[in-house]
Amino acid sequence: MYAIDFGTSNTVICRWNAATQQPETISLQGLSLTQAQNPPLVPSLLYVQDAIAPHVIAGQTVRDRGLDLSQDSRFFRNFKRGIGTEVSGFLPELDGRTVGFEDAGQWFLQTVIQALQQQDPSCNALTITVPVDSFEAYRLWLSQVCDTLNIEQVRLLDEPTAAALGYGLEPGRTILVVDFGGGTLDLSLVQLEASASGAKPVGFLLKWGQKTLKESAQRPKVAKVLAKAGQTLGGSDIDNWLVDYFGQTQGLAASPLTLRLAERLKIQLSQRESATEAYFDDETLDSYELQLDRDRFQSLLQEHQFFSRLDESLTQVLQQARRQGLEPEDIDAVLLVGGTSQIPAVQQWIRQHFAEEKVRSHQPFEAIAHGALQIGQGVEVKDYLYHSYGIRYWNRRDNCHSWHPIINAGQPYPMEKPVDLILGASLEDQPSIELVIGELGVETSRTEVYFEGDRLITRSISSGQPTVKPLNDRDEGRSIAKLNPLGKPGSDRIKVQFLVDGDRFLRITVDDILTGDTLVENQPVVQLS
Repeated sequence: MYAIDFGTSNTVICRWNAATQQPETISLQGLSLTQAQNPPLVPSLLYVQDAIAPHVIAGQTVRDRGLDLSQDSRFFRNFKRGIGTEVSGFLPELDGRTVGFEDAGQWFLQTVIQALQQQDPSCNALTITVPVDSFEAYRLWLSQVCDTLNIEQVRLLDEPTAAALGYGLEPGRTILVVDFGGGTLDLSLVQLEASASGAKPVGFLLKWGQKTLKESAQRPKVAKVLAKAGQTLGGSDIDNWLVDYFGQTQGLAASPLTLRLAERLKIQLSQRESATEAYFDDETLDSYELQLDRDRFQSLLQEHQFFSRLDESLTQVLQQARRQGLEPEDIDAVLLVGGTSQIPAVQQWIRQHFAEEKVRSHQPFEAIAHGALQIGQGVEVKDYLYHSYGIRYWNRRDNCHSWHPIINAGQPYPMEKPVDLILGASLEDQPSIELVIGELGVETSRTEVYFEGDRLITRSISSGQPTVKPLNDRDEGRSIAKLNPLGKPGSDRIKVQFLVDGDRFLRITVDDILTGDTLVENQPVVQLS
């Protein structure tokens, strides 16, 4: 059994050691950092040699060959952030093919898993973690990638839930996981409890082969997710802010090299009060010395509303918790995971809200992957829908389309009872009923992904409307039922029932009120596998 924590900056691969009954992080030859570096992370970097075949170089080899230091459109970093989002601006055309972030992510994961299978040909079960704020588009992309792999079993697990399991806390604890990596900030309030005797391990299953995992005879643990919040903010944003700062103060041009120096400064400042990096431009023969101390670093973070955005996400989680009768003092432990969580200013921020003895940060890189392994070792996960589902309607007051929620975020799944919606015809002799169903994101803001030169930028934009991912807005998908006889305005005609099953399928059943016929029965609207 293996697990992969696919991160924006680094990726972690681990396996379950049957002899020690413990997880262990493994090194992949040519992809991981050197054995002397602990843990042996795989840098999430990709260089495309041939986009048609395709043929790529991934991980640490990209750095070893210096392929990340030139302005080359064949080099990709931070590509996880663009997967499943609409990207504005330039996408590189390589060898006559436009290469998107989904392509880069697929080639990277395929390279990692192929290297894993070369080391262990018996690898047949895999758990992959996903960001808590990922839309179904990301999960659908991941399921499509998994379909290309020679792996019998693939499961998905939210990254914060995996982190709670990875820290090995005892059942009965209520835990806040602050997962702060290179590309995303995810906060998740998780409760660990013992499940009923005989419960089987579960997860969000993408692939199931002929062989099944041997289930643990021990009583499984249950991780129940109580509240979630997330946004696109991470260490790569901080690196870019530092590059901009040195550009303004020292006239240092932005480049892949200065970005690497900025990242090194940031990492040094997690260990010491001040940091220095030397820079030599071999073209102009100019040399620079980049210096920064923690006080100025913290001021830069404040100038970019860094802490305000942290406060915003924490407030969202605590509000969700209070609706369930939980107060901040009811949280037993706060777990910090991800490289950005190691910044002293971030740890200071969290300790302003929670007692020192509750905060744990000793396993920032491996907790997620190690926790994901426990899905196959006697762990049951209870979860709820992070996003709402809604239907599109014409808002006459604002003269535009709006969205009406039908299944709200926070709904546990599988749903025990469906949600009913009554609809009528709007036109004389209407032949069918059309309905556009969408997955609703966080209201009042949306994430925009665009290029600024060679730099991939993400930012939140206030819009006053929820971010929506339509699920069936296509010619063959909008029509949910044919009407016979034809529809007439002025009366109710069909009843639509919406239900989310245990595998996160949104299903609909349509009954014709006039004829009593069932027109559609338990049909999936969106399918992830």
